[in-house]
Formats: sequence, C-alpha cells, structure tokens
Amino acid sequence: MKFVILAISFLATFFTNAQVTSDSLAIEEYTYDTEHKLKIYCVRPENYTPKKEYPAIVIFHGGGWSIGEASWGFSNAKHYASKGMVAFSVQYRLQDLENGITPYESVLDAQTAIRWVRKNATKFSIDKNKIASYGWSAGAHLAACAAIFKNLDRPDEKISSAPNLLALKSPALSLLSYSNFQKRLLDKITVAKLSPAEHVSENTPPTIIVMGRTDTVTPLEGSKLYQSNMDKYGNECKLIVYDGVGHLFTPATEPDDGWPNPDKKIRLMAQEEMDQFLEKHGYIN
Repeated sequence: MKFVILAISFLATFFTNAQVTSDSLAIEEYTYDTEHKLKIYCVRPENYTPKKEYPAIVIFHGGGWSIGEASWGFSNAKHYASKGMVAFSVQYRLQDLENGITPYESVLDAQTAIRWVRKNATKFSIDKNKIASYGWSAGAHLAACAAIFKNLDRPDEKISSAPNLLALKSPALSLLSYSNFQKRLLDKITVAKLSPAEHVSENTPPTIIVMGRTDTVTPLEGSKLYQSNMDKYGNECKLIVYDGVGHLFTPATEPDDGWPNPDKKIRLMAQEEMDQFLEKHGYIN
C-alpha cells in the first residue's frame, strides 16, 4: 500500500467538495474524549428544531492514519447538514510510533466518537436508529472498523460503537495485503483483527462503496471481498466502480500514487450515488 497517497488524498476530497457547502451553517465544537482532548464538530440543519428527531452522520477524514484534522471533513458535514442531517466531523489520534500511537488508537477513537454521538442523541435531537458514518481512504477504514469490530477495548460497554449505515469512498477494507502494516501497529493488535472485509457478519450495516477500478492505493479487491462477504449474509452492499479512474477518482492515464487529481464528473456522480443511498434508507429527503 502506498501510504503517501493516503496521507495527501484528503486534499482532493476536501477542496473538490467545496461547492456543496453552505457557509450559513454554523460549526459547533465539542470534546468527545477528555482524556486525549479530542474534538468533534457538529453542523446542524438550517431549520433545526429540537422538537423533531434527525438522522445523523459521523465523518472521518483520510490521511493514511498519520496526518489530518477534523476541518478536512467540514465541507462534507455542511453538505449533509444542508440535506437535513445532523453532521459531525471527528478529530482522532494520528500515528506517532515514537509515542506509542498507532492506527489501532485511531480505530478506538472512531468507536469512542460514535458512542459519544449515541450517548448525546437526545441533546442533538438525533434518531438513534439512523446514525450513518462516512469516510474516505483511511477514514473509510475507521468507519468500517467502528461498525464491524464493536467496542474493541470496551467489551462490556452497553452503547454500541456501530453506525447504522456506512458510506465509503475509496476505502481501505482489507489490510492483509498491505506489506509491513503490522509494524505500524507495533504489538498492540494484529492486522487481521483490524481488517474489516474479512470480518463481515450478519450484523454489518447497509453499505455503499464508491471507488475507481484502477485504484492502486486502496485496491478494488478489498472492496469486492467486503461485498462478497456481505452477500453471503444477505446484507445490502452497493459497490459502484468507475472505469477509467483510480484512487479518489484520479484518471487512469495519470499515476494515482502521486498527487490526486479527481475527475470532476465522476466525483459528482459518486456523491450523487451516496446521497441516493442515504435517501433510500430515509436519512435525507
């Protein structure tokens, strides 16, 4: 796996989604993990009223588990808030092996963030049965791990870390083929125990995946395996593969292991597919 792209791919998603934002929507800051001083940012719909319940979406940015910040998901949060959802963009711990922080901690933070949203559902007027999670690249891996490996470090926790729906863009779903990933986890957990595609179960929520056929960064095989295992359990998984593009929809005529250059038409098509999937399941109007 080419981690350089996972580390910089957020830029393509962040800037190219700018046109779907609504600048009139306010961004509210909260702390969801006081021990590690981690923030979560909320954007509510324009006509928000506490008298009704809203679907929610929890967003995890990409960045190869090693760089990034919650602000990279603000444009996505505003997009979904403009469609009537209470949206959250999450800060999570980034890899810092010298200080013992690995992608495992990133996964734990993702789970903590979704539990926090569930615990505060009443405060934000959220329907607990309609909490989706969206992520791209490494962030999509975190969203999937939150759903599949529930409460990894808290087996007795009664509040689930699992979202009710997954929306994944160019996701890293099978880590077993990535060389040297175990070194990034130190001895805290094995790669197999953080590889979502191989651990799909009857409880895995409805999922939509959008990605390019020639993706060399988060290869298509991982998403196909995820879909195949979802099919075995009769779960809904919509995998949409776009020809002629690679990671984050970079044209196949260009290397997708360098600076991302998303095809604008395909990017918008993929966004529409994800919105339609959310609409189908009653998350947006």
